[in-house]
Amino acid sequence: MRKLLLLCVLLATAVTGCSQNRFNISSENFAERVRVLGIAPIIVDTDSDIRHPQKDLLISLVTEMNRKYEQQFVRKLKATGNFNTTAMLDGDPQSIFGKLLSRREKRDDATILYNKYFWKNDELRDYLRKNNLDAVMLLVVSGLTKSDKEISYGQFMSLKTEYNYMFLTAQILDANGTILWEYPNFRQSFPSYSPLINLEYPDFNEAEANLTTKVIVKYKTIEGIRRTLDQKTKDLLLRETQESVVYGKQFDEMISLLKYDHDKEKKPAVPVAETPRPQQPAAPVPQSPAATTPGVQSPAVEVPEVTRVPVLEKPANPDEIVPAKGSTL
Repeated sequence: MRKLLLLCVLLATAVTGCSQNRFNISSENFAERVRVLGIAPIIVDTDSDIRHPQKDLLISLVTEMNRKYEQQFVRKLKATGNFNTTAMLDGDPQSIFGKLLSRREKRDDATILYNKYFWKNDELRDYLRKNNLDAVMLLVVSGLTKSDKEISYGQFMSLKTEYNYMFLTAQILDANGTILWEYPNFRQSFPSYSPLINLEYPDFNEAEANLTTKVIVKYKTIEGIRRTLDQKTKDLLLRETQESVVYGKQFDEMISLLKYDHDKEKKPAVPVAETPRPQQPAAPVPQSPAATTPGVQSPAVEVPEVTRVPVLEKPANPDEIVPAKGSTL
């Protein structure tokens, strides 16, 4: 039992330690290097694996939704307080993508399938210099096909096959092309990565209606995808907000991997040597009411030391004359 408890404590410690830094450099170094962060308009990789039969309409729709909700991400990023300046950059996303992109790689890291992007260093450096940035965040929506399992719990049916998705990736890069942070993020203890939207679905209802176990995979309609991307979140009073459920889920995941305790990253202040305390001044001399008149400061008057005069004892005989001491003139 004691060994099991110790194992749980070590595991919790390891998880906590790993959760402190999601950056590819130390968070303290990141805080020092990235004070002005620019966010490029969200890009759609039109040459990625997008298999929807109405691909052009889909790309146009996703581009429209990106413009509609990317400010939602900027607001969340500003709210972290981790940057002096956070701004959405101007420009056409496809032009920016075409100018900066070096290559794309389909990667499978830590059981996560995703598209990783590499950029031209000279063009990236010029882009940061032109916009007076310490670093830039590049977000890309791309298509990807991967094997997955969809389940219909009500009909007790499932189908494992390949489905076409759209994923969102992101990177923060400096002028040297160094990837300071990325999403999907592999510095988590248990990396996870969910798609922006699934473009296909298994039609379990049709299979059930036709009394067959053969399930047909269909593409979602453009209007169905629009309604999905445009679905709004609700507040505690179930009132509809202006934030998208689909984009909000992705943005919140990224923000959780970007936040850090800004105060902990600050270097401790150098202790200042304690100076000797001045001696307490003598008790103030009582002043007349005139001296305490507001706005009038009475000059300091040196009070001479008073010499106590000895009191002469009264003679026993009242008729006796006591001679005076000193001159009486």
